[in-house]
Amino acid sequence: MSNEKNSKVGRREFLRALGVSATGAAVAAAPLSGAARADTETRDEKRQARYKPDSAHIQTYYRIIRYPAK
Repeated sequence: MSNEKNSKVGRREFLRALGVSATGAAVAAAPLSGAARADTETRDEKRQARYKPDSAHIQTYYRIIRYPAK
């Protein structure tokens, strides 16, 4: 009976191993995703304003909260 207990993987050990492997994969992939994105933007694109309140729903929100108009 003691041999059976030692040969089986417990639930906690399994989940711990699963968490470690998932974390390792995420850490390994993180630098790749950032580097790929950084190379696609030019210097001028990085300095551009990205927020554009031209959408109708955004204008409605500003009107409702009485945000000062431009």
